Amino acid sequence: MPRISAAQRRSDFINAAVEVIAIHGIDGATTRRIAEQAQANLALLHYCYNSKEDLFADVYEFVSGRFRDVLQAGDPHADLADTARQLLRAGMKCYLESPSFTAATLELISWARRQHGERGKAVYDQALETMRTVLRGAPTDHPVEPETIDQIAYVIATLADGFAINWYTYGDRSAATEQMEITVSVLDSWLAARLGSTPVAP
Repeated sequence: MPRISAAQRRSDFINAAVEVIAIHGIDGATTRRIAEQAQANLALLHYCYNSKEDLFADVYEFVSGRFRDVLQAGDPHADLADTARQLLRAGMKCYLESPSFTAATLELISWARRQHGERGKAVYDQALETMRTVLRGAPTDHPVEPETIDQIAYVIATLADGFAINWYTYGDRSAATEQMEITVSVLDSWLAARLGSTPVAP
């Protein structure tokens, strides 16, 4: 039987922690439950991580990395308005693909703001900065003020998070799929007013 590397074990524990946090919340995410979810013994978890705090630090990085990856995966040749739409869709799809990821992300950010302050902002700050970077790289017919880029990133984040809370609350995938299109149409209308672009027909 091939030996599983420490890096793979850590990845297993991170994924298990996401599932356990989604079901039991932070307070209920014991190392024992996480080890059981990963189908590993508790001693192995403690071999990979000195403390639950160390494991949660990697969970935060996993959440940040997942947002970063999906936000960077769009068409690099799309114009600014299309890039904004792609970013919004990517964020919503990231939530829709995994109810556990959605629940764990909301729980982690809320918990971290209560317990650690700045760490609670880190996931959000990194996602916003990734969006700004992608938006700044989008081709435009005329220069766009940094303030406008900040506003677009803020609107995308706000719409995606509203979608996430609704999806987390109701868990209706069919309704959520329809609501994705409604949410994109809201962004279209805002972009048309802010940039003078033509909204995309649904």
